[in-house]
Amino acid sequence: MIQFYSPDIASSLTLPESDSRHAVKVMRMQPGDDLQVIDGKGNLYVCRLVDAHPKRAGVEIVECRPQPLSWTQQLTVAVAPTKHLDRMEWLVEKLTEIGVNRVVPILCDRSERRELKTERLEKIAVSAMKQSLKAWMPVIDPLTPLRQAVAGLSAPQRFVGYCDESVERRDLASAYHRGVDTVVFIGPEGDFTPAEIAMLAGSGVIPVTFGDNRLRTETAALYSITACHVLDSLG
Repeated sequence: MIQFYSPDIASSLTLPESDSRHAVKVMRMQPGDDLQVIDGKGNLYVCRLVDAHPKRAGVEIVECRPQPLSWTQQLTVAVAPTKHLDRMEWLVEKLTEIGVNRVVPILCDRSERRELKTERLEKIAVSAMKQSLKAWMPVIDPLTPLRQAVAGLSAPQRFVGYCDESVERRDLASAYHRGVDTVVFIGPEGDFTPAEIAMLAGSGVIPVTFGDNRLRTETAALYSITACHVLDSLG
């Protein structure tokens, strides 16, 4: 069944305009039809359409079914937005499908994209959440300077993917502890500067490698979270 999204469905009992239009105009739903609505906070509501208004469809809630996450810890990726926005949008889509709690776009010394509007990324995440039949919406932060992100993102284990072999790095698989809150920092296309890596390491962030292949920014970010899920499944 298609899922609709309304973050305040429990209090408003209405769908937002885009979902109302899809339900009424595209799906041609009529009063009395059943539908599923997620709130992005872990709840799935079995509803019944009572007002087939194309801009503010009204529903009644039949049942609320909590949808727990399939992982227990908080997974956060702090990543420098790519120069081409479509790659960042692709990353947010895939992270949402695979499962992440928070995405923090970071501004680094070598960042080629120094402005970012999160509204579009949030719409991408909503679409991916609905398509992958999830009920949790990842938090997408505004573009944040790297030093501020490091200070604000606390977790028992924090890693930074880094390409320079002159810096001592551990393999992510050997450094990762299963089921523990995790933050992974991924730099821009030109990678972090040595000064940034020194700052990260001085803050307790562990430099890691994702293998022998050099990965694009968005690939590295997706790989890191995928690896966490795979390593968790081995426990």
